[in-house]
Amino acid sequence: MISMKRRMLLGGAGVALAAPLIMTRAAVAQQSGAETSMNIDHAMPPETHRFNVGKFEVVVVKDGARPSENPQETFGTNQSPETVGALLEANFLPSDKFVNSFAPVLVNTASDVILFDTGLGEGGRANGLGRLVEGLTAAGYKREDVTTVVLTHMHGDHIGGLMEGGQPTFPNARYVTGQAEYDFWADPARVGTPAENGHKGVLANVQPMAEKMTFIGDGGEVVSGITGMAAFGHSPGHMIYRLESEGRQLVLTADTANHFVLSLQRPDWEVRFDMDKAAAAATRAKVFDMLATDKLAFLGYHMPFPAVGFVEKVDQGYRYVPKAYQFDI
Repeated sequence: MISMKRRMLLGGAGVALAAPLIMTRAAVAQQSGAETSMNIDHAMPPETHRFNVGKFEVVVVKDGARPSENPQETFGTNQSPETVGALLEANFLPSDKFVNSFAPVLVNTASDVILFDTGLGEGGRANGLGRLVEGLTAAGYKREDVTTVVLTHMHGDHIGGLMEGGQPTFPNARYVTGQAEYDFWADPARVGTPAENGHKGVLANVQPMAEKMTFIGDGGEVVSGITGMAAFGHSPGHMIYRLESEGRQLVLTADTANHFVLSLQRPDWEVRFDMDKAAAAATRAKVFDMLATDKLAFLGYHMPFPAVGFVEKVDQGYRYVPKAYQFDI
């Protein structure tokens, strides 16, 4: 009885001792105006995903995602809304909406820290986008760690994060991009054309880095094990990149395909953002035939996060197979 009473007393004392702490935390939260844990809209760091390609560490950051309506106004613009909607429904997706996400990629080779594309940056913050630097921080990297920034092409969602507060976001980096891409967008001939806004974006975000920029073409090397490949069509000098280390490979396909169903199952369908639609369709077929034949993994900038997967040839196009544990064993 004495032993039992002692245990009960100690147990009660433990609760009594804990109570002031619990009350204090609650009081502090109330006084500071902090939201309670019942609020379902907690601020969270952006999603990141880390895996290895041989000795290369790859970190994918979700710069953000944007839902939109009327998929046919973007994908399959040469098809009827009913045709596009039917393909989406056949793949368990809503026929009248889609989500576009953005996935910059950091590759640590142990000698270089290379960032592929920079997201939307300051211009996207008001809409919950532009979270690349936040994601890199969550993954353990500082802006100053980046030694090379590679631009696959110069649409706004790829170059928007180059500058922050009027200064280079990645102060220690050199820059690599396709010669044809830069020449097109920097040309004053773009003024007065549909490409004028893109021209202005390049003048503001890319041209200030021109002195630190290396221009490459098809087959050009970024560093040992990372090679550029011409994939023109989506933009005039759109480039993709092959990573190879210790027998493992990954192809960064950028915007070759912008939707895991609509662009892959029907690669011939026109896409509003493809500047040369016929060339873009031909490039999709060439690149994804290669990936399917060689069974290579790819990382697509607008694929469902973490944006990595494989394709197999089916019917009129390709079936997307998301990455699982292939790089873990």
